[in-house]
Amino acid sequence: MRVLVEFIVSLASTVGFGLITNIPRRSLLPAGITGSVAWVAYYVVLQINHTLILPNFCAAIVIGILGNVAAVLFKVPVNIIYVPSLVSLVPGGILYLGMRSFTLGQESQTTVYLFNTLTIAIALAVGFVVAEVIFYRIKPILFKLVSREKDQNSSSN
Repeated sequence: MRVLVEFIVSLASTVGFGLITNIPRRSLLPAGITGSVAWVAYYVVLQINHTLILPNFCAAIVIGILGNVAAVLFKVPVNIIYVPSLVSLVPGGILYLGMRSFTLGQESQTTVYLFNTLTIAIALAVGFVVAEVIFYRIKPILFKLVSREKDQNSSSN
């Protein structure tokens, strides 16, 4: 039940951010589903592994693969899918706490928060790179499936 709630709330936040950033309307649902599945992956991995790196890494891989697939299927640039999908994973709260502790002169807390922010950012970046490599390998298969579907639709008309 909790996973379903996480899915619905992340779908709403991803679609909402897509509306705010004015992505094309036809891209809202693919971006929302991509962001939701990525957040559920993050949530599930976080329940198993209580660290920062692995959940963000896995969620970035999900965004990378699903975002690329959605970009091909819906004929939009992949960044249109990436940006709203990524918003739930950006460590803005941790960065805020780091900057706040910096301005209050709490050096040890600042170091911890900023290190966590950097760690999450690196995990997301590496996850996207891994996803791009995986997608590069499955892209020919996806194009064959899409072209076969087009051929079947055109021959039935």
